[in-house]
Amino acid sequence: MAGPLQLTFVNYKKDSYIVVEGKTNADRFYIIRQGKVRLFKDVVIVEEEGSILGPGDFFGVVSTMSSHSQVETAQAITDVTLISVMKEQYGQLIQNNTPVAMKIILQFSKRMRFLDEALTRLTLKNTAEEDVSHIFNVAEYYTRQSQYNQAFYAYHQYIKRCPNGENINKAKEIMMKIGPYAKAVKLDFKPDEFNRIYPKDCMIFSEGEPGEELFIIQKGSVKIAKIVDNNEVLLAVLKTGDIFGEMALLESKPRAACAVAYEECQLMAVNRANFERMVSTQPQIVSRLTTLLAERIWFIYKQLANTLVTDPTGRMYDALLMQLEKSRIEINSSTYTFDFGPKELVNMVGIPAGEGPLILRKLMENRKIQIIKDKEKDKIHCLDVSEIAKQAAFYKKLQKIGRSAN
Repeated sequence: MAGPLQLTFVNYKKDSYIVVEGKTNADRFYIIRQGKVRLFKDVVIVEEEGSILGPGDFFGVVSTMSSHSQVETAQAITDVTLISVMKEQYGQLIQNNTPVAMKIILQFSKRMRFLDEALTRLTLKNTAEEDVSHIFNVAEYYTRQSQYNQAFYAYHQYIKRCPNGENINKAKEIMMKIGPYAKAVKLDFKPDEFNRIYPKDCMIFSEGEPGEELFIIQKGSVKIAKIVDNNEVLLAVLKTGDIFGEMALLESKPRAACAVAYEECQLMAVNRANFERMVSTQPQIVSRLTTLLAERIWFIYKQLANTLVTDPTGRMYDALLMQLEKSRIEINSSTYTFDFGPKELVNMVGIPAGEGPLILRKLMENRKIQIIKDKEKDKIHCLDVSEIAKQAAFYKKLQKIGRSAN
């Protein structure tokens, strides 16, 4: 049984700054007890709802739970009384007040989906598709890439979810053809089969598919990707301890992306009923989920800022720097190997496939950036991590000078 939670009340006068964008070492977040607070950013990339907060609302959770810099500024627009919650108190807060934890998680999930759709529009000039018939487009893409494991799974889901779909006969015909080549496919599990093993290159779920479970990685790694305009866009490579698939489960909406076993992995599946029990009985897992959602939101804000870098080579350097910050790699480190290769980097920053090779050649002119083969996959390797930070800063400075000249 959780003991009493000792929280601190703090007061701010009207017009006071409570947190400031870019400030590091966030160690607490706030719940508004009385008064109103305004949230804003130095550069607005997408308009978000909820910039004016009142009693019961919270702010500063993204930076505190992700242990990254503040993503926005909070200013009191009236005299306010706030409840200050230290990061280490969050687990106890969950045990004592489950509705608060659920409110944070659900708001994070909604915010993630909104930001993800905004990023898709900005980087790919396209709207994220959520209609279940989009599963057929996913299957077609992987068929063209000769990735038959993923294609077979997606065709199966399309047939299952759209029995009267216009492409149903074509899907059945192609499944028959590629079936002998689809070796790593897991189509269905029993409802009570929560511990699952997926072989390498096996699709765990497809975007557009209804979401009924979230997953906790117990061993191995998982690639999260989206198919837009006949391109696979790498969103993340998740590792042991990470959680994914929660947005579809919490919001009862279709999957926003595909999940594929990057290597053989062991997963724990959690359905809606088990998740609701978990919130009140396993605060450590809920705390982990909140932290992961906070990290993803922080990272997607960085990705949105990356869209403002106009030079494509500069955008690549900035994307590599983001990955270093995400992985908490010290800038003064010597060498570092990223979890992805040049093709994924091109997709990551939204450069059209036809332009990718030319931009990559320019990037590879830097002798401190190399391509190495690791476990049969190409990966980007940096001989001097500080070089990435220097180059990213250089291109941003060039852009700032260009804006000043105009």
